[in-house]
Amino acid sequence: MTELSTPKHLPGWTHIYSGKVRDLYVPESGPDGYLLVVASNRISAFDFVLEPPIVGKGDVLTALSNWWFDRIDMPNHLVPHTAALPEIPADVAPRAMLTRKLEMYPIECVVRGALTGSGFAEYQQLGSVCGIELPAGMQDGDLLDPPIYTPAYKAPLGEHDENITYERSVELVGEEVASQLREASIRIFTEARELAAQSGVVLADTKFEFGHDPRTGEMVLADEVLTSDSSRYWDAARYADETLPRKERLASFDKQIVRNWLSANWDKQGTPPVLPREIVDQTLGQYRELFERLAGSADPEQPAA
Repeated sequence: MTELSTPKHLPGWTHIYSGKVRDLYVPESGPDGYLLVVASNRISAFDFVLEPPIVGKGDVLTALSNWWFDRIDMPNHLVPHTAALPEIPADVAPRAMLTRKLEMYPIECVVRGALTGSGFAEYQQLGSVCGIELPAGMQDGDLLDPPIYTPAYKAPLGEHDENITYERSVELVGEEVASQLREASIRIFTEARELAAQSGVVLADTKFEFGHDPRTGEMVLADEVLTSDSSRYWDAARYADETLPRKERLASFDKQIVRNWLSANWDKQGTPPVLPREIVDQTLGQYRELFERLAGSADPEQPAA
């Protein structure tokens, strides 16, 4: 059985939900309105949770989210621990975030600073991405300046998210909220892209999630933010080297190593094979390298100031 089907009991906390890579808990006692979000070491690809887990992945992604939250000028879901809440167990503390409960908007706020991935595939067919017309003749990996906002509808559990137009997002959440989501997403992405560039990294695209705090009425940045799992990052020097094959120029700091290995060793039928140790180690190395490049430290528990 995978870690997904047997979430670990945490003293003082009640498990309420497990996604592919996160587990959610609420306090067994104490005030309402709090969640403990624990990033697991599970890794998923092609809609499967894979074996073995990548031990250390949850720590790195949580540290990177926290690093970005400290630098984004917008209310976020993090809250300090109080004596009224149960202690956060030490064995999950490096990969846990204590957050406030929010009413989440059903929109994944995708911002693309480069034409690649599913966006490039759609462009090849239609000449546009989520209803946004783009110039003819663009190639995989071409940068977009200004970036474009291409929202997706967060489908119910077990279904695939659906790329939608901005107009459809207005139908889902209303004009005012849709406009605020788009404006905040593009602003945060633009500022993050500039900061990443200072570390020799290209932020190609990302997705944000936002919620409404019913207690304060404010829009709040939530979930993970600008991590290797929610974003595509490229090495700037490698990207600029036109002597390299395009595939090498667009190699990203994420689990693409896992996808590539599965594509070469699995026919997408039945249960995926167990990942070899070298693939696990290489993938964790990619996560750690991005954190070190951005935060200036190889230790997720001690990022540079």
